[in-house]
Amino acid sequence: MDVMPLLLLIAGSAAVAAAGRRTPVPAPLVLVAAGLIVSYVPGVPEYTLDPHIVLPLLLPPLLHTAAIDSSYLDLRAQMRPVALLSVGYVLFATFVVGWAAYMIVPGLPLTAALVLGAVVAPPDAVAATAIARRVGLPSRITTILQGESLVNDATAITAYRVAIAAAVGEGATWMGGIGEFLLAAIGGVGVGLILMVPIHWLRTRLKEPLLQNTLSLLIPFVAYAVAEQVHASGVLAVVVVALYLGHRAWEVDFATRLQEEAVWRMVAFVLESSVFALIGLQLPVVLRGLGEYEGMDAAWYAIALFLVVVVTRFVWVYPATFLPRVLSARIRARETNPGWKGTFIISWAGMRGVVSLAIAFSIPATVHGGEPFPGRNLILFLTFTTVIGTLVLQGLTLPPLIGVLKLPRPDLQTQTLAEANAQAQASRAAERRLQELLTDERNALPDPLADRLRSVLERRRNSVWERLGQPNPITGESADDTYRRLAREMIGAERDMFRRLRDGRYIDDEMFRTLLRRLDLEEAAAYRETT
Repeated sequence: MDVMPLLLLIAGSAAVAAAGRRTPVPAPLVLVAAGLIVSYVPGVPEYTLDPHIVLPLLLPPLLHTAAIDSSYLDLRAQMRPVALLSVGYVLFATFVVGWAAYMIVPGLPLTAALVLGAVVAPPDAVAATAIARRVGLPSRITTILQGESLVNDATAITAYRVAIAAAVGEGATWMGGIGEFLLAAIGGVGVGLILMVPIHWLRTRLKEPLLQNTLSLLIPFVAYAVAEQVHASGVLAVVVVALYLGHRAWEVDFATRLQEEAVWRMVAFVLESSVFALIGLQLPVVLRGLGEYEGMDAAWYAIALFLVVVVTRFVWVYPATFLPRVLSARIRARETNPGWKGTFIISWAGMRGVVSLAIAFSIPATVHGGEPFPGRNLILFLTFTTVIGTLVLQGLTLPPLIGVLKLPRPDLQTQTLAEANAQAQASRAAERRLQELLTDERNALPDPLADRLRSVLERRRNSVWERLGQPNPITGESADDTYRRLAREMIGAERDMFRRLRDGRYIDDEMFRTLLRRLDLEEAAAYRETT
């Protein structure tokens, strides 16, 4: 097996992603553009998306990282709009886009057109999360987009399976399709509910952080594989387990949380970078098999389908947002008016991604009679152009659009006040607990050590309030920035002295590593207290 193309992909996409973070353009778009350009550089290996790799090996960890960083409570509060988008919109888009493709492309059977509709129906979890993080969307909109992108792949994959069964001649029926959808949805949620408690129990019982993080890396693959084994939705199983683990993460020890955060950030960075680069690298593969659809006809079909995809989302989102408010006084009383601006952003933020391409590449080459699958190469091409079109056009215009519409950004002052109040309450609880413990003779401490425990609480409590203060008139730094800088300078001096002592053989390497780790934890604590 030649691993060099894989190493080149990971290294190249990581380098481009790092460079993209220094530009005003979202990194995913830079990666897609780089992939498009590099795909025609002589000597570059040909990268073909293998659905047997993307769906079971790349999709679970990407969904896991997105879900575990999501808020279960926020998603539960936005359950109605999330369900309307992740289920209702995907099915609506499947039929509308499929029918439009059937009308636009001469000779394309309706069943094959519905396959195309299912393929391009779901906005992408990675694209939505990456763009939303970059542009700073209001929290409600971000929650809705994240929730939609976590669940909609399950709806689209199920709709795709039903459409494929009809297209290849397996005699799929409407009732059979509904039954398969219910089995996938209920089964996927059920598998997630069954797995989440024992997995969390095991995580809290393992005392070795390396073992806990090894388990953490296996969890999304296990949940996906178990669900798919019983013909349920692996996507929903992964999401349910990850939401539960994220909600109960406070029950896992601190060492595991620190390592797990670093591990998953690295995994997410590598996978997201590689995925977006892979999208661009598919251009030669897609163009090579167009055949009879080459030229202006293919370009016209691509433009027409892209417009249908964009308009279809607006046609669904606005009625789905405002009709329930018109029909239900309870909804009007319980939920704030989303307004037309936020609804417009949700309608526009429908970027497609790698899942659509992976599903398209899984379309079989032939139907049951042995004839070629009708329009397969055209479906691949139209999926590719739709993914690129939504990523580039909508991804590039989303940040300035938010600026033009003047959507409210998160109020940092309010957030800091809430954080300070929470820290003050937590510090008071810790002080009460410390006082209780110190009254017990078994916990007797010398006064300097007891005072040190109290000073740590005081510093933690004051650090948040200091962020509300005036900046330094000379440097422009806030108090917490100055504190962090001075703490790092002091720790740096200690680290340098430890290095000199090690080099002079006054301490050995094992002691040096122990002292260095202690300083690393101190530096991490100083950083976290002020950020």
